[in-house]
Amino acid sequence: MKIPTALKHKPVVCAEEYARIDGKYADHTDAKGLSLGLAQWNDRGNVDISAKIWRHSGEKWSRQSEEMPMHRVLDLAIMICKTYAYFKEAYRIPGLYKPDQPEIDAIELQGAKTPLTICADNPMIEGDIQLFAQALRDEGERLGERFKALAAALKESGYY
Repeated sequence: MKIPTALKHKPVVCAEEYARIDGKYADHTDAKGLSLGLAQWNDRGNVDISAKIWRHSGEKWSRQSEEMPMHRVLDLAIMICKTYAYFKEAYRIPGLYKPDQPEIDAIELQGAKTPLTICADNPMIEGDIQLFAQALRDEGERLGERFKALAAALKESGYY
């Protein structure tokens, strides 16, 4: 399915058959494509690039399609990798985390640090963290395949 090119986001690089590889939703998803291109929020003389997930309802392109600055996509990838690494070892901790020490890691970029913490303020955290950990285990093979592809792409780009 061809993604639109006449909208505010201007695609430059497209993955128009993304639905075929959308994790456990492969071939049963409304996320039909990904693109990297010129951001829809560009002002004259100020060009930003972005990543976009294109959703299609089966009838039309969805207004729920998401566009993010590319650095946020990478920040999420970093967060996912660090979270996955934490949960690989969390089985050793009763309840999967220490309520008095909810910080599990941090992302350090641009001379600043943002902690990654278990959301202890969630009143359902005890059950939710168990469900989250199980979902990570269930998705382990698909995530692992993507981690390997990411590592290979980083190495190919000279970052590994």
